[in-house]
Amino acid sequence: MRIKIFCLSVCLLCFVLFNKRVKAQGLGIFDSQTDVGTIKHKGGAQYDAKLQQYELSGSGSNIWATRDDFHFVWKRIKGDFILRTNAAFIGKGVELHRKVGLMIRTSLDSNSKHINAVVHGDGLTSLQYRKTISGITEEKKASITAADVIQLERKGNVYTMSVARKGDLFVTEEVSDLDLGDDVYVGIFICSHNADVTEKATFSNVRIVTPAPASLVPYKQYLGSSIEILNIATQNSTVIYQSPRSLQAPNWMKDGKSLIYNSEGSLYKYDLKTNKPAVLNTNPAKNNNNDHVLSFDGKMLVISSGDGGPSIGYTVPSSSGGTAKRVTALGLGASYMHGWSPDGKYLVFCGERNKEFDVYRVPSGGGPEERLTTTTGLDDGPEYTPDGKYIYFNSVRSGLMQVWRMKADGSEQTQITNDDYNNWFPHVSPDGKWIVYITFFKNEVAPSDHPFYKHVFLRLMPIDGGPSKVVAYLYGGQGTINTPSWSPDSKHIAFVSNSNLLFPVFPIEK
Repeated sequence: MRIKIFCLSVCLLCFVLFNKRVKAQGLGIFDSQTDVGTIKHKGGAQYDAKLQQYELSGSGSNIWATRDDFHFVWKRIKGDFILRTNAAFIGKGVELHRKVGLMIRTSLDSNSKHINAVVHGDGLTSLQYRKTISGITEEKKASITAADVIQLERKGNVYTMSVARKGDLFVTEEVSDLDLGDDVYVGIFICSHNADVTEKATFSNVRIVTPAPASLVPYKQYLGSSIEILNIATQNSTVIYQSPRSLQAPNWMKDGKSLIYNSEGSLYKYDLKTNKPAVLNTNPAKNNNNDHVLSFDGKMLVISSGDGGPSIGYTVPSSSGGTAKRVTALGLGASYMHGWSPDGKYLVFCGERNKEFDVYRVPSGGGPEERLTTTTGLDDGPEYTPDGKYIYFNSVRSGLMQVWRMKADGSEQTQITNDDYNNWFPHVSPDGKWIVYITFFKNEVAPSDHPFYKHVFLRLMPIDGGPSKVVAYLYGGQGTINTPSWSPDSKHIAFVSNSNLLFPVFPIEK
């Protein structure tokens, strides 16, 4: 009898755990869903695990005044966080003021204190909040309408809404001294603004980010990492792998089947089919950093290693690794490797010589190095175009960090971007048509720095320059795209984002 009771108990426990797991998978990164307030027509949520997208349906008379009626998909969180999504209504709709957006609430009561970043059916985009239970809702309208990208960030009792039309830079609104308590409900929502109507919307690129605390010691303490794959055409990004360790600089193999990234001084080959990484042999090179680049034919890898001293360049076979061969000189200063010439004859790198950082090139088999830039200040991130005619790089010479281009011999150095941000690491698509680069905010980051754990954009521009558009809004920085991260077909980009909050619905390092 005891055996039967024990077996029955185990079965019941497994059933409960299984149901909890299925429930979590069914809602992706969220814990549950709720119709808040008085609802005539029950709302619902469907999660597409492959695309990591949500479709919400819901009714509700309004989110306004002293009470709210809507459908809410949520997770309980404490402390500071960043909540972000792309949101879009499905269909023409009925009411001009139907609503979708991001919600933070003290409770699931209809009259709860809350703040939400919302886009209305008529395009009105605003930050709405209730300071007290059953208090009147207040509003700050954004300077743009019809936002597609919505972000809501909490730092203590300060809440910042950042919104953009897809491809544009953020504009912000802020509310200070709003006390919702430490433990809150956060998530995505829909409201039809008509009790008799059900509306639908899609939510993609949904992220809940726990940012670095102020006490974090840079380059000694690290947040967890997510490797993401961005579809350039749809601008939808999916998380493919997560780790509590620092993962950096995913570099796409030429067969499109694997990525190479670095973590804690080692390089890893990540199989995209099995979602499993394996250490790549680079002996005797150890303590490898995130400057590693594949040759155009995919057969060789140039790496940067600083085992007890300045970073040195080495080459190693890319398929399974092997004995690393040194290609940059000892005793001259640090060398950070960034690019191969298409014919495989040269390597370009950022070299620190006599306390100046410039672009150099060196024969891929080793030999005398040649200095290509000579201006005062940092020149970094050099990379050849697929036709070998140009080298793109980033330079601080104009004040802020900007993208530049020069001919392969170092002549005709020309500024390509010129805006009020710091732009780093231009990477040319394999088809030679586009450049992706990472953008830091100048009020967060000094021009000559590209640190971890900042608000950044990934931006895309035509190869010859022209208007740039944002293709990814994220929390990252150092290690996000330090190396060329285009897929061989130029349709996807691999990158790293960061957070302390890991979601078990995605593949995670064991």
